[in-house]
Amino acid sequence: MRMIVLLAGLACCTVSLAAPDEEALGKSRGYPTCPNSKGSFSPEWCLVGVTTHYHEIYPSRVVKKADSPRPLQRAAQEPAVGQDAFLAEHRNMGLLVMQGDTIHAERYQYERTAEHRFASMSMAKTVIGMLVGIALHEKKIKSLDDKAEAYVPGLKGHPYGETPIRHLLTMTSGVRFEEIYSGRDDVMKLATAILWQEGPGGAAAVLPYKERIAPPGQRWNYASSETFVLALVLRGAVGGDLSEYTSRVLWQPMGAEFDAYWNIDPLGNELGYCCFSATLRDWARLGLLLADGGAREGKQNIPADWVKAATSSQAPNPSYGYQTWVSSQGDRFHLRGRLGQAVWVHPATRTVVVHTSVYGISGGAASITQGRFFDAVLQTLGK
Repeated sequence: MRMIVLLAGLACCTVSLAAPDEEALGKSRGYPTCPNSKGSFSPEWCLVGVTTHYHEIYPSRVVKKADSPRPLQRAAQEPAVGQDAFLAEHRNMGLLVMQGDTIHAERYQYERTAEHRFASMSMAKTVIGMLVGIALHEKKIKSLDDKAEAYVPGLKGHPYGETPIRHLLTMTSGVRFEEIYSGRDDVMKLATAILWQEGPGGAAAVLPYKERIAPPGQRWNYASSETFVLALVLRGAVGGDLSEYTSRVLWQPMGAEFDAYWNIDPLGNELGYCCFSATLRDWARLGLLLADGGAREGKQNIPADWVKAATSSQAPNPSYGYQTWVSSQGDRFHLRGRLGQAVWVHPATRTVVVHTSVYGISGGAASITQGRFFDAVLQTLGK
């Protein structure tokens, strides 16, 4: 028997377990947020506290929840999908397995709970990708072939400004930007300027990146700067705060139970490329919306053709769509962020697995083990 319940009513049923490397990650210190934290570059013992308090540590803006949250169910008995072994081996703060609107497994570690808001890292990029599709459908963006400078006057004449929106979506602007997480690369400089509030915000934050090394559309290079430019494009297109727009066209229609938060730059622009903080179950609700082609209860929240295009391979990288990672199997896709944040989606079976993590490795490396776990979940729950 299954009982239909709202998110708050599920809190009593979650499980907390001993986790790997608890002391290294700050258990005896109370999982602190740490003074002068540098996000995912913080000392290891700060990571759990920092990644669940981004919205309090750094300037942020609220993304308001729905008045009537989408109900979820819980399976009468939790199936064995390998969750115990996976959690014993990996630094997951939270792990959730859902098929349709039924939660099959939900676990928290490192003293995190269902009420904690977990920072997205680069999973936020997919949120931006979907918002572009909505804005295009609403004709706030006229065409994907429009150049960014049409919506961001501060980029007029700059290589990013001269790049069509289409090529920003696929990370193929051709502008040189180094993102290798060395602590000295371009993404560190960008984060220092806009997340840690030590530099200019808005278009000025990307003006230093002005060397074009390939024509737009020809060379793929993962660059958070491109998503930040997309966020600026969206802000210019919708004529207001991106957080308010996200709430109105995505977060509320999706049926989120909790407010989310988006970190902002010194000028009040949402960062876009990262730093969207939400609860585990609301991340799962987003995954389910995407599994259903952007529809909920017969209403199309995101255009179906856009969801299909965004979650399909786009040249020249077969593993990338519109700000979304596409798996080689071709039947699934995932949102991915540094430290192992991920939402894996298998549309055919409406299966969603959410990871909020502090792996200490890049999202790309984490996705290998997460992909194997996802395969095991699909085999157990049935395709």
